[in-house]
Amino acid sequence: MLNEDKIKLMANISMFENHQKKYISLVTRYFKSDYISRNLLRAFFGYTLCWALGFLLVILYRAEGIFASMDFAALQEQAVRYGKYYVAGLVCYLLIALIVSVRRYNRGLKEQKIYIAKLRRLEKRYEFQNRTKELGKEVRRHDRNAGI
Repeated sequence: MLNEDKIKLMANISMFENHQKKYISLVTRYFKSDYISRNLLRAFFGYTLCWALGFLLVILYRAEGIFASMDFAALQEQAVRYGKYYVAGLVCYLLIALIVSVRRYNRGLKEQKIYIAKLRRLEKRYEFQNRTKELGKEVRRHDRNAGI
């Protein structure tokens, strides 16, 4: 016989799992430090690549002026200034990536705890149903032996 409460609980767990799968899987696959390090490395390489492409576009846009002057002292000064912009932007971007990574991991921990609690509740329902079936069998067996 179907138990409506268990069916609703299983459907609820299934929907929860589908919606929160990406957060729960983060927690199960990585330790917190590994997950954060991975995301910081991705952010570093992504920012560096984007910055290098942008810097290349600026150089190509200003190529005529750069090659016309050929003042190495001025070029070196600009390179140092752009390097400082890169480092400042990188630090800001990595701080943002750190905050986002920590929050995502913490959310995954929270969602995983909720998921496990729901699974335990379902398991208790099954245990309760199995115990009542076993008790019912024992009562019927006892009644047959007693001649009732």
